[in-house]
Amino acid sequence: MMCNKAEIELYLSSLGSKSIVRISRDCNQFSWAPGCQSGWACSTPEANSLANNSFENPVLSRAENCRPCCPGFFCPRGLTCMMPCPLGAYCPLGTLNKTTNLCDPYSYQITPGSNQTCGSADSWADVITTNDVFCPPGHHCPTTTQKLNCSKGSYCRKGATGENKCRWKSKCKENSEKEEIALFGGILIVVLIVILLLVYNCSDQFIAVRAKILSKSRKKAAKIAQESATARKRWKLAKELVLRHEVEMYDSSAAPEELATSSDGILHADKGNGKRSKNCRKLNVRTERFRRAYSQIDKERALQLDKDKLTLSGIVSRAAENRPQRPMLEVAFKGKTTFLNAVLGKTSGYKKDGLVLVNGKSGSMQSYKKIIGFVPQDDIVHGNLTVEENLWFSGRCRLSKSMSKADKVLILERVIGSLGLQEIRNSLVGTVEKRGISGGQRKRVNVGIEMVMEPSLLILDEPTTGLDSASSQQLLRALRHEASQGVNVCAVIHQPSYTLFNMFDDFVLLARGGLIAYHGPISEVENYFSGLGIKVPDRENPPDYYIDILEGIAKTKMRGHATPKHLPLLWILHNGYEVPEDMRKDLEEINMMHELYTVGSITRELSSVEQTESKDSVHQNVSQRNDLLNRKTPGVLAQYRYYLGRVAKQRLR
Repeated sequence: MMCNKAEIELYLSSLGSKSIVRISRDCNQFSWAPGCQSGWACSTPEANSLANNSFENPVLSRAENCRPCCPGFFCPRGLTCMMPCPLGAYCPLGTLNKTTNLCDPYSYQITPGSNQTCGSADSWADVITTNDVFCPPGHHCPTTTQKLNCSKGSYCRKGATGENKCRWKSKCKENSEKEEIALFGGILIVVLIVILLLVYNCSDQFIAVRAKILSKSRKKAAKIAQESATARKRWKLAKELVLRHEVEMYDSSAAPEELATSSDGILHADKGNGKRSKNCRKLNVRTERFRRAYSQIDKERALQLDKDKLTLSGIVSRAAENRPQRPMLEVAFKGKTTFLNAVLGKTSGYKKDGLVLVNGKSGSMQSYKKIIGFVPQDDIVHGNLTVEENLWFSGRCRLSKSMSKADKVLILERVIGSLGLQEIRNSLVGTVEKRGISGGQRKRVNVGIEMVMEPSLLILDEPTTGLDSASSQQLLRALRHEASQGVNVCAVIHQPSYTLFNMFDDFVLLARGGLIAYHGPISEVENYFSGLGIKVPDRENPPDYYIDILEGIAKTKMRGHATPKHLPLLWILHNGYEVPEDMRKDLEEINMMHELYTVGSITRELSSVEQTESKDSVHQNVSQRNDLLNRKTPGVLAQYRYYLGRVAKQRLR
């Protein structure tokens, strides 16, 4: 009565079909054996089984000894053989319900006639289609013919072959279908509420404690660095005394005292070094990073020269010695429009003409964005982060990923020190709703966000707008320090004071429409305009006076018949550029053309051999760093991780 392999495969292939399975040769319109009905099966003689079990005809003929399907097996309608029920099923013999004429617990009806006996199951498939075949919930079925009640302290799901112990036995009654987990859900909700309350009420304290730990590490590192610097100074003094034979020059009464002083200095230095070496071993990683940063900054301050007295060649050579890893970037532009955004390639929808050269080669500034810093007019700081956190986030995302964390900390501390942000480094920048640092300090933080990425070209749009005189000078001193390190700094400034004006090396004066009226050294600007008949009156600020001339506010008499509106044209003629079509009419209005063309020859060529050599030095250093695009910043995933950390901190606050 057992189905062979071919019959089982045919049955499985028919699952999902709405038609009745009729694969037996004894179940058709001409022949309908008793075993063809649901829950019944027939047998076949052994000889007939061997004769018909061939490859060409794998389905056997079963029409003898038909009877109900055995318990633990199922017999589909139209198939006169039986198959075993799998584990998890419950296939007992059915009982005839005389009211419905159905075989309980199944849903099939036997064929009316002499055979009124129910067999076992008539099908087995998925739990939805043949729900009545599976072991009912609240019970477990070790075999396909045995059904046991689920004991107390356990639960049994539908189709279970054994009991599952409850975590809390008192919560599972007899014949339990599932474990009651409502209490677990309540406990989880309570725990989450407590955590959220702790985060809401204690996040500020947690961040404050972390800031105090960082501040303590920083102060400890600064103290160690100061002790090391003092020890080095004492050792240097003692060494100089010995080298100069100062001991022999003193009289006998003074010598012992000086020797004692020198010896004491050496002794203290040795003790200091010994003490520092012991402390270094005990320092944690964070304090050691700060110590290295402060030690390096102290060395830089000790070697710092007067920046205002340095020549251009000295600045470039010193930059090459101090920071060889920062590539130098020289930008030149030619054309009658020199808007800052046009040079940077940030404009769209406008017609642009002219040429931008990067290290003498034509190219897009967007290709060098990893080494170009741009400070816009508007604030780009995050108000609910501290000053240090704003700078640190920018540095982590924009510095080279191969740079160590200690070097990044050094850059951060150097920027904070140069911008004078030490006192407010742990202060929130502030928002409209919550007051933070002052406007001048915010402006310096904006500049620091770009300085911390160590750009080769730093462009600032009105960095001193809204700042007082002291804040403006402090900011420009920091920019001057960056320029001394080989950074090309370009700033748009309105109404600079004479002191701020003299801090710059070169000066670009723009007339209406973005036309260049002058582009050259600060030291030569008055000579150039004097050659045109424009002299700055006493006690007048030169840049303000030149702007007034261009705007027509101040009246002056220029050489020939030239007027202030001709200043851009005169600059074009002075440099030998081609005169645009829209300016050719102005040429006819100017007399003494040859004289005006040759005037101002002071600035046509560099005024000294030193400046020529310095320019050659710039190009030489630039040529040594042709690969400006090799900085590899952190990837998208790393930056996204930094972003999530920043957002989490902002949300906590």
